[in-house]
Amino acid sequence: MHVEIINKSNNPNPEYQTDQSAGMDLRSYLEKTENIAPGEYKLIPTGIYIKIPRGYEAQVRPRSGLALKKGITVLNSPGTIDSDYRGEIGVILINHSTVDYEVKSGERIAQLVFSKHENIHWENVNHIDSSSRGEGGFGSTGTN
Repeated sequence: MHVEIINKSNNPNPEYQTDQSAGMDLRSYLEKTENIAPGEYKLIPTGIYIKIPRGYEAQVRPRSGLALKKGITVLNSPGTIDSDYRGEIGVILINHSTVDYEVKSGERIAQLVFSKHENIHWENVNHIDSSSRGEGGFGSTGTN
């Protein structure tokens, strides 16, 4: 799949780290280091603009190493970028640790995953067939 990109940063285009990676790393694009205090969240720019083909979305997801080692993750995970969005990709990072975190320009802060999706059309009905699960939810199938 080909995706048009404008890269206004001084970082390379997002890229896969291995040939079987699902996500490409997004890097921060900052004029100066950005501090995120414990419990705080900030929108971090990337300098990346893309044109996603119709029928696809791009998902912004956390980097597992950053989450495990530093307690930094993507707040609205996964963040969805719709195919008609043409603005800069921003990443909302939150600090779940107990210490300040400094985001440096060029740092790998999130992953970008492309996914195909379907658009649906609602059909209003008066009855929906039952299932073996019924209305059970929120742990109704067990906790393990």
